[in-house]
Amino acid sequence: MWLWLVTGFAAVAAVVALIAVRRLRRRLGDLSESYWELRYEYTRLRSQVARPSPDSPDDSPATESSPSTQVSYVPLSSIKPGSPKS
Repeated sequence: MWLWLVTGFAAVAAVVALIAVRRLRRRLGDLSESYWELRYEYTRLRSQVARPSPDSPDDSPATESSPSTQVSYVPLSSIKPGSPKS
């Protein structure tokens, strides 16, 4: 009689554990999906903040300077130490 009681208790415990594992697996899947959605949104918003919008005025000093003060191409050979300057 005790053997049947222990077996019944073990079967009920196994069913309860199975239900709990399935619920936790579903919850973990939802949390993982939410994490990746949040990560995608964070990356998208970070890229929007990194580049200026076309509507906003650009406050960089390069736009305020005259064309004559802009930096042009300088060959590396003229910068290297020990090279003859032309």
